[in-house]
Amino acid sequence: MDSKDLDVLARRQVFQGYFRMEEWRIRHRLFEGGWSNEITRECLERGHAVAVLPYDPVRDEVVLIEQFRVGAAASAPSPNWGGQAPSPWLIEIVAGIVEDGEHPDAVAARETMEECGCDLLALKPITSYLVTPGCSSETIGLYLGRVDASKAGGIHGLDHENEDIRVFTVPAEDAFRMVADGTINNGTIIICLQWLQLNRDAVRREWT
Repeated sequence: MDSKDLDVLARRQVFQGYFRMEEWRIRHRLFEGGWSNEITRECLERGHAVAVLPYDPVRDEVVLIEQFRVGAAASAPSPNWGGQAPSPWLIEIVAGIVEDGEHPDAVAARETMEECGCDLLALKPITSYLVTPGCSSETIGLYLGRVDASKAGGIHGLDHENEDIRVFTVPAEDAFRMVADGTINNGTIIICLQWLQLNRDAVRREWT
């Protein structure tokens, strides 16, 4: 299907706060032919983001961050966590929003410095994907970034954005185990770590 298969009847902003919410009234073509009924959906207009897994190929370590996330705090107890709610402090990787006129590579370098205090020495694209297409327009581009992990650590983030980011390093093998045992539990970092697990030998040959 392409744009001729979608009929946007109306689109309006219904909320503007930290995020923007829009209401869409649409019809779309059906696989069996004809058109759907009119459908009303709310869409979170999040923008486009990049995320970077900082990796030191010499030390074979990754740089991870931990910070508070309101979505996790709002999550109800889940059978996926044994009837508990997930912790609102998540282990993540560097990420940021691409503003108008910015190149994703520049955002990757800026956020790597702001969130973990590391210079980005090289950058390798991993993939891009729609984060939550059922309710949000956000896309995210994933990268592996070469860093010197010996310089990583401490508390980082921008005061005016109320960021409180703990930075720490772990051996790559330990990070892979954290995915396997559920300690790491969000999609962006899982995708990046599993990509690194599959491609680590080739990356280390190239970057060392």
